[in-house]
This record gives sequence, C-alpha cells and structure tokens, in this order.
Amino acid sequence: MSAATILLIIMWIFAAVFFVVLVRDVLAHKDELDKTKMGYNSLISLIANFFDTLGIGSYAIATSAWKFNKSVRDDLIPGTLNVAFGIPICVEATITMTRIEMDSLTLVLMIAAAIIGSILGAKIISRLDVMKIRVVMGVALIIVAAITLCKINAVGPFGILGTARGLEGGMLVVGVIANFILGILMTAGIGLYAPCMAIVLLLGMSADVAFPVMMGSCAYLCPACGITFIKEGKYNRASTIPMIFTGAIGVLIAGFIVTSLPLTVLTYLVCVVMVICAIMFFNDARRQKN
Repeated sequence: MSAATILLIIMWIFAAVFFVVLVRDVLAHKDELDKTKMGYNSLISLIANFFDTLGIGSYAIATSAWKFNKSVRDDLIPGTLNVAFGIPICVEATITMTRIEMDSLTLVLMIAAAIIGSILGAKIISRLDVMKIRVVMGVALIIVAAITLCKINAVGPFGILGTARGLEGGMLVVGVIANFILGILMTAGIGLYAPCMAIVLLLGMSADVAFPVMMGSCAYLCPACGITFIKEGKYNRASTIPMIFTGAIGVLIAGFIVTSLPLTVLTYLVCVVMVICAIMFFNDARRQKN
C-alpha cells in the first residue's frame, strides 16, 4: 500500500470525526441559526470549489462573494472557509493524490507541517476582533491576487521547470518550514495552493508534485483547524453543512465532467475582484477604528 493511499485512509477517518464534531455543534445551536442566506452561500460553495479543482482557488472567490453580499459576517469568514471547505478539499485530494507519484517522506513531512501550522493559526485568528480580521482579510486578498497574477504569467518561481519528485537534506527542511508557515496563513484566508506551488518550484521539484502536497495539506489542515473554529463558534453555523455538500458536488463536476476550461480571462477578473474586496475590508476597518 502506497504512502498516498495510507494518507487518504487516515484523512477520511479524520474527516469523519471532524464532521461529527460539526454536526453536534450545529444541532446544539439549532435554535440560533439564521438561514436567510443559506441558498446563496451554498451556491457560492459549489462555484468556489468547482474553480478550486481547476486551479484558480476557492478562498478568494468565496471571500469576495460573501463580502459583497454580506452573507457571512466578516469575523466569521476565516472560520467558515476552513470548516465549510474542509471536506470538499478531501474529495479533491482523493482525486489528485492517487494520480501523481512523489517521494513519500517529503509528502508526509510537508503535510504534517501544514497541519501543525494551521492549528496554531486557528487559535490566533479565532481570537482576533472584527477590525483586525478585516485588515487580515484585506492583506490576504492583496497577497493572493499578486501571487495569482505571477502564476498565470509564469513570473518568478512559476517560470521554473523542475524535475525532482521529492526533497532531501536542507531543501527538505526548507520545504517543511515553508509549509508550516503556509498552514498558519491558510487560517487567515490566504489559500495554500499558489504559494505552495511557488515553493515546490523554487525547491526544484516538478510542477505536478505540487498537487498532492497542496491538496493533501489542505485536506488535513482544514479539518484540523476547523475543529478549533467550531469550538470557538467562529464560523457560519447555518450554511456550513449545506456548503459542504454543494462544495463536494462542485469538486466532482470539475474533476470528472469539466476537466479543463480556458481560465486566463476569468482569473484576471477574479484578481480584480479580490483587490476591490480588499479595499472594502480596509475601508470597513478604518470606519470601525474611527
């Protein structure tokens, strides 16, 4: 049995435990649920996870959509991203991790580092007030927009073509530390995909190796940090379970039906929306401060 298969089995056991914790929390607060935006949020989850599977990313799309429609409170956005998208990302990981071969030790250590980083990050983010969350989300969107533009234009590390299937020695240490930091940033709304691909390419690995690292890291870290957000009550309880199901449907459609799309123009549009949304977060934070 390969390391990827073992990781997937453990991942789904962990995801099942995570889902039980989530359902119990939602049921315990069933009388407090505001379902007015549930349909909209569920649709956004389907769309975001569909494009996530095709490589654009889900966090920035969902964050922008929720901000524009005010369908998720600003202080609940980081937690909702990690709780609602955790299981759809597990579906993504199942599709990709079985298709691409890479060094087992590199994969396991980089995923473990991301998990530890996410648990630490969730404890920090879940305790921030609304103004700080808005600033963090604004900065996150600007960073993601810049990295995304570099990615689609093959700028910087995205123009490097590596061949390695894994890392050794000092390079492995650098990769593990980098993924630990990305795990922390993931809880603040900075998607792990594009930054992780940049690191993989900078360290000389093949571009396709980024996919099991990215998907595997997210599939483990979202439920891991999601449990913290659930215990703190820092997520949108009403919409999360429906978003899990529609998000998984979006992943399956992209993974097995629509396997590729001409996404360049759409990606540029998403970057513009991210910048506008970041400005909105900064403006709201400034108003609150005043």
